[in-house]
Amino acid sequence: MQTIASGYRGLSLLIDINWDRILYLATIVGALWVGAYLGTVDLPG
Repeated sequence: MQTIASGYRGLSLLIDINWDRILYLATIVGALWVGAYLGTVDLPG
């Protein structure tokens, strides 16, 4: 149980330190997904 708690604290620390990088990557992935979706939309005309 102590190992799990220690691992959770370590993971929480990594997220606290790198939350801006995670947000940056999520934004890029979201933008690529939206771009791919818009590229597949069949526009009239």
